Amino acid sequence: MSIPASQRIFLDNNSTTRPLDDVVDLVAEQYRTHYANPGSAHADGRQARRVLEDAREQLASLLGAHPQEVIFTSGGTESINLAIQGFLSGSPGEIVLPAGEHPATVNTIRRLAPRGLKQVQLPLDNAGRIKTRSLTELNWEHVQLATALLAHNETGVIQDIAPLADLCLKHQIPLHLDCVQAIGKIPFHFDESGATAVSLAAHKFHGPRGIGALIVKAEARLLPQIAGGHQERGKRAGTEPVALAAGLAKALAAAVQEQEQRSRQMAALRDRLQEGLQELCSPAVVNGSQAHRLPNTLNISFPGLDGEALLISLDLAGISCSLGSACASGSRDPAPVLLAMGCEERVYRSAVRLSLSFLNTNEEIEAAIIRISKVVNQLRS
Repeated sequence: MSIPASQRIFLDNNSTTRPLDDVVDLVAEQYRTHYANPGSAHADGRQARRVLEDAREQLASLLGAHPQEVIFTSGGTESINLAIQGFLSGSPGEIVLPAGEHPATVNTIRRLAPRGLKQVQLPLDNAGRIKTRSLTELNWEHVQLATALLAHNETGVIQDIAPLADLCLKHQIPLHLDCVQAIGKIPFHFDESGATAVSLAAHKFHGPRGIGALIVKAEARLLPQIAGGHQERGKRAGTEPVALAAGLAKALAAAVQEQEQRSRQMAALRDRLQEGLQELCSPAVVNGSQAHRLPNTLNISFPGLDGEALLISLDLAGISCSLGSACASGSRDPAPVLLAMGCEERVYRSAVRLSLSFLNTNEEIEAAIIRISKVVNQLRS
């Protein structure tokens, strides 16, 4: 018997988050009032342009950037594509990245391989962090770009980016950070990050789907990837979505201003979930660093089980979660990041990702512990 929608528990917030009510209201109001093309010269167009630029200025202020460095895109995947393809001129060379990166990064690099682009993977330790020694041993002679997740979408592990950023600066190599999961969950300041470019997506911090941004240093050379008009200072053609930009800015403002409080709340709920599952579902293995991870993410394995069978059973029990990246759904291969961390087969085959938001409640977490443990123990029996 299926669980009523009102009783389902949403623990898949790394795939997307529920947009806040006031964000939805603002987006709807902007669609009604400022629907004109922001590129038009008439008064209606100028009003729409003002809303768009206000959103750009607010985003820049919240993340330690300058308004002229903000390029609005359709989301994280487009931002990552624009950064990687925009920085690489097409000449043969190398791109440096940690093992187990997001499919948007991996598949973009794969597309560029016929042009002579080679990837140099940085190995991870068993906690999911870059092995620092690999950076000092790297030959930077042919490197054109480095890219890395600041916080991993599957494990929640937060990378120590400083050593990579320092070497990129030393060798004058642009550095792109995929901050899609990090923004709104941990403090971030673009000017202090050491990055040349940063990708983000509104729907990861309770904003609308369909909009994101690439923040790029003003002096960086970035080739546009969409041919058309001169929108976004010539870096991204296409009519800008004014209403969505306003929604992004509003959601980001709330996420940044409430970040400390939300993080404490999510970490407490996540830790209670982890504690309960380890107590009732032993053996249960937490994957990735527990000292350096997002406050909302728990990647946990139940050795002996099949992850896909577990996911289906949890869905039937009213638990929405995932095996990993939603962008890799449909793949039966184990999560590359868990393989890169050296996890045993019985661990990576049974891993699920439980990702919370500040909208989850204590009651939901207690109920989730009971439901998940019941499913796990039934599958093991």
